[in-house]
Amino acid sequence: MRAIKGRQIALFLLLLLLIMVLALLTTALLDTPALGDFRGVLLVLCALLLVYLYAILIYRALLFVLPLKEGSVAEHTPEETIANLNILFYLLLFNSLIRTHFLPVPLLRLLYLALGARLGSNTYCAGVILDPPLTEIGSNSIVGHDAVIFSHVIEGERLELRAVRIGSNVTIGATAVIMAGVQIGDGSIISAGAVVTKDSRIGAGEVWGGIPARKLKSLNG
Repeated sequence: MRAIKGRQIALFLLLLLLIMVLALLTTALLDTPALGDFRGVLLVLCALLLVYLYAILIYRALLFVLPLKEGSVAEHTPEETIANLNILFYLLLFNSLIRTHFLPVPLLRLLYLALGARLGSNTYCAGVILDPPLTEIGSNSIVGHDAVIFSHVIEGERLELRAVRIGSNVTIGATAVIMAGVQIGDGSIISAGAVVTKDSRIGAGEVWGGIPARKLKSLNG
């Protein structure tokens, strides 16, 4: 695994400091005796919420300036910087929201949308999307409990980004793993616990399962 550079960590820490300062300043502006006996508790909860809100805003602003791009990520490039910042934001901030199962699925959908995932109408994810800006899912699809979708390849020193594109009316079973570069056609089903290896192409109306996943049958006859 390629090490995250010290300057990239320093940049993340500066952004984190900015997030904390903005959250504390905003909380201070909201401080009023009208909050009553629970003033302290409410202000702490407000500060925590604001940390995440400002983190999402700064994360999206960062991706607007330096968007994640598909392809091999060379060392000492702006692409490596934004890829590693994306990893740091996820591991140190957003992971705590997604992995704790504290958020109900409808709110988890809103979080993924806020982080840059493209989700069609009536599509929900009860699993984990590790790279929301590189994940696209159509309408009326469901990602089962504890399933994982990721759009990065880490193999030794090699780092590569490949978007995952999933169609409409797709069912991804619980604990399934969808690797980088996978494309899944409309109306397909991925069985629970399946591991769909990177760059797999799944046609419309196909059922895949197993480790590694393979085509089991076609729903279209």
